[in-house]
Amino acid sequence: MAEEVAIEYRWWWGLLGCAALIGVVMLAGPYSAHIEFLPDQGASWYYWKLPEASLPAQLTSWVGYLCHQLSMWAIIYYAVQAKPNYSKKLHRFNVLALAVNAVFVVLHIVQTKIFYDGLAQDTSIFSSFGSVVVMLFMIFIMENKRRGLFFGKKVSFLFSVGDNLKRYHGYYFSWAIIYTFWYHPIEITIGHLAGTFYTIMLMLQGSLFFTRSHTNRWWTVSLETLFSVHGALVAYFMSKTGASASMFLLTGLGAFTITQMYGIPLTSLQRRLILVFTLAAFVVFGFLEAAEAQRLPIVVGVRYVGIFILALLLMLLTQVFLWFNRRKKVTL
Repeated sequence: MAEEVAIEYRWWWGLLGCAALIGVVMLAGPYSAHIEFLPDQGASWYYWKLPEASLPAQLTSWVGYLCHQLSMWAIIYYAVQAKPNYSKKLHRFNVLALAVNAVFVVLHIVQTKIFYDGLAQDTSIFSSFGSVVVMLFMIFIMENKRRGLFFGKKVSFLFSVGDNLKRYHGYYFSWAIIYTFWYHPIEITIGHLAGTFYTIMLMLQGSLFFTRSHTNRWWTVSLETLFSVHGALVAYFMSKTGASASMFLLTGLGAFTITQMYGIPLTSLQRRLILVFTLAAFVVFGFLEAAEAQRLPIVVGVRYVGIFILALLLMLLTQVFLWFNRRKKVTL
């Protein structure tokens, strides 16, 4: 049994810690005043990187990322092996995880200040965004048994995939969050600050495994919906138009209305009011941005298509794994 720390965790401690780290980010800036970035070269281009690759920057970003990643995977493995009960109090491995994440956040701030580049110099922009999108799809699959996928209706053939994900999701989620964190340099633009704050909150969530806070439904659904808020902020500051930002927000609102709100304790009346508000928002957007509005149902639908494609891939991988296990037993 894993030993607990005597102090009961309070939700505002974590938010205060995240805010303090953002304060350090702002105090240490600016980070790129001396850099002349290359012009934007399209959707696959990442703007925030040095014009020419720097070996010290590459080494420090990769070493920092790998040390951060391996440390968290080791802590997760230890926690799983310990098989603790869920508790309102922190386990010792929770304290260790919080400390490790905080230390590496500060190290990445220092690394950016001195060398600037993150992992973006060596990897695709789609790897960072895609890793987080897949993580969000996994959450929908895991939560299907509890809140359903479509207006509270559960998709039963996804239950086994969701159960398997619940056992092993910590390793993938840790990779998606930490890889994304080290992919970007630290910056003090509104979009970067919002993204860094959101990523640090995800690290906080990823440090609270086997505690009641980790499964608090208001907290977890807030983290899910903040993805769309962050996306809207970035879209607005990149395009300088409200249409792209509105698309992000309305896509998130659609997912909340169709799926996520059924995971939190709301009355039937409250859910109906949210549905009416969502439909009204879609109609208003249709009048204001007719061209963009035509794509909105497609964008909302793509999320659910992606969820089913991921689920089918995970089912296939599970069957392949079981087949190899059976063959191994036969040969033995």
